[in-house]
Amino acid sequence: MDIRESLEDSERQFLSSHACLSSKSSGRVYPAKKCTIRTVFQHDRDRILHCKAFRRLKYKTQVFLSPVGDHYRTRLTHTLEVSQVARTVSRALRLNEDLTEAISLGHDLGHTPFGHVGERVLNELVPGGFHHVQQSLRVVDVLEKEGKGLNLTYEVRDGILKHSKGQGGLLTPDVHSRAKTLEGQVVRLADIIAYTSHDLDDAIRGHVIEAADIPNDISNLIGLRHSCRIDRMIKDLIGQSMIEDGSQIRLSREMDEGIRALRSWLFEHVYRAESVQSEFNKAAHLVRELFHYFCDDPDAFLQYGGRRFPGDPLEISVADFIAGMTDRFALSLYRECFLPQPWKSI
Repeated sequence: MDIRESLEDSERQFLSSHACLSSKSSGRVYPAKKCTIRTVFQHDRDRILHCKAFRRLKYKTQVFLSPVGDHYRTRLTHTLEVSQVARTVSRALRLNEDLTEAISLGHDLGHTPFGHVGERVLNELVPGGFHHVQQSLRVVDVLEKEGKGLNLTYEVRDGILKHSKGQGGLLTPDVHSRAKTLEGQVVRLADIIAYTSHDLDDAIRGHVIEAADIPNDISNLIGLRHSCRIDRMIKDLIGQSMIEDGSQIRLSREMDEGIRALRSWLFEHVYRAESVQSEFNKAAHLVRELFHYFCDDPDAFLQYGGRRFPGDPLEISVADFIAGMTDRFALSLYRECFLPQPWKSI
């Protein structure tokens, strides 16, 4: 018995009957030899962790555009916080932590520069629309490794595809939009637990709001401090999910309504705040101009590093290129494409 087989045996002995076992994975799109040391979900986690798209998350906006302060979240630190929350919940419920971690680390790989404003602009411009969830799956299926993709397991891909809630309900009754594994469902809630709390924390740090501005009904339920909010939300999720032997991932009705109320409040007072939106309006213009520039000049698109895959329309390739940019690369490229450059002698 090799190390992987020993780990798979440990999963069968210690994980919940509702957990997704590595040995029971539905497999990969392209058959691959199994590692002798890592389970398939550990292997997926490592493939994501070492890919280029993951490294670029450190220079992508979470809430504040290209923040100067050292302590503001970026898309990378958001991803790590989601992973921490999801793993804590999974361990308590005896679910598969490795699967949870892999989904968490890959869930935002398709996010655009400048946060959701970049996504909204591409959604307006790309035929058929654009959403970071589908783009995250496209990153791991197609774009990484020079078009070969990461060839992840079905369960990780399913969790990535179904992690987003938009502004809808936290717990969807629709089986088609809900992850097929409990681990994937945990990530969906871990995502909103992480971002509502840390976005609020960053907004206070950036003086967009004050702690006293938070409605009392929200702060009394969830708490004022970041650590308190995370603690209360996680404990509620674990406690409620333990009901009926852990066969369902859920929150109490009170906490579900409280998190949704906090999210709505953040949209009104933080995400759409004039002090935040003013710079994002400029970012939207930048993304729009780059998209049109490269669609109108395919040679320039290739010159600046764009790639075309067989059968892909130019607009899709341009969207792939822009979505993969970091904030700072997009800003630099815009200056190079649209602003006069100092003359250099030969």
